[in-house]
Amino acid sequence: MVTYIIRRLFGAVLMLVAVSFCTFMIFFGLPRLAGATPESFAARYVGKTSTPETVALAAERLGFHDSLWVQYGRWLRDIVMGADYNYGPGVEHCSAPCFGYSFITHQPVWLDILDRLPVTVSLALGAAILWLLGGVATGVVSALKRGSIFDRASMGIALSGVSLPIFFTGLFALTFLSYGAPPLYLDITAKGGAFTPITENPIEWAYNLILPWITLAFIYAAGYARITRAGMLETMGEDYIRTARAKGLRERTVITRHGLRAALTPIVTIFGLDLGLLLGGAVLTESTFSLQGVGKYTIDAIFAQDMPKIMGVTMVAAFFVVIANLIVDVMYAVVDPRVRLS
Repeated sequence: MVTYIIRRLFGAVLMLVAVSFCTFMIFFGLPRLAGATPESFAARYVGKTSTPETVALAAERLGFHDSLWVQYGRWLRDIVMGADYNYGPGVEHCSAPCFGYSFITHQPVWLDILDRLPVTVSLALGAAILWLLGGVATGVVSALKRGSIFDRASMGIALSGVSLPIFFTGLFALTFLSYGAPPLYLDITAKGGAFTPITENPIEWAYNLILPWITLAFIYAAGYARITRAGMLETMGEDYIRTARAKGLRERTVITRHGLRAALTPIVTIFGLDLGLLLGGAVLTESTFSLQGVGKYTIDAIFAQDMPKIMGVTMVAAFFVVIANLIVDVMYAVVDPRVRLS
């Protein structure tokens, strides 16, 4: 088991390096091949209102006249060891891990992300618990009651959840549950845009996030219910399930220990990927509910053309996805011990 985890850790590090190279080439290598100049790169760092003199000075100080390999090595070194940025009036130090420095806000990107991360983590984890429990439970019951009214109704709702985008269901929920609309007026949830840290007031923290949790979980739970149902239908027809029943095991034991466990492998896979992506920023959900998380931070950075922020969020999101995949690999070994031998 330890050897298995070490191999996966080594693979995760290699994946992060590969992602960093791809990220750098997308933002710097491809534009340079297309004819971009050092000044055009610098313009994306200093903002829209900068003068040509400021852009030229920034291109020189940021080293955009160097080769791509030198720039990539310097970027990796800055992430690991930190960097000093000279923006004109003075020199700013960016401590490790330094994912960049915003010349528009004069703030290290990592500090901005840390400030926004509690909102995104709270949103992602709360919604993940809801969609995992609700989706898997619904899928199991639907499989056991195949063809029943519950099965047809739940799969119909699941199809609606998969089809409807978050900016529709989110605004719909806000209209009827937060602001109210004639003839219904249900002012029972927070109106969005508010966040209270769980350490300050757990009840208010949950109250402000309950509607985003439900809305986000509704979309993901729909897919989990369909996948769980398909897996349970396939598993419950296997020979070893009939053997377990023939031995006189309780139906509850047959379902949970034999049927559900075998059907969990695809659930573990998509859960790790979905959670990793959300931790990198739930862009649409945070924008819909005006939550100041990493996703909203990314949207603001794109509109402001603040390149260091965009690259920093990309790397942080990639880190969460790689770590989620690592956890999924370890969970495979727990769910199915045969994975350790492969």
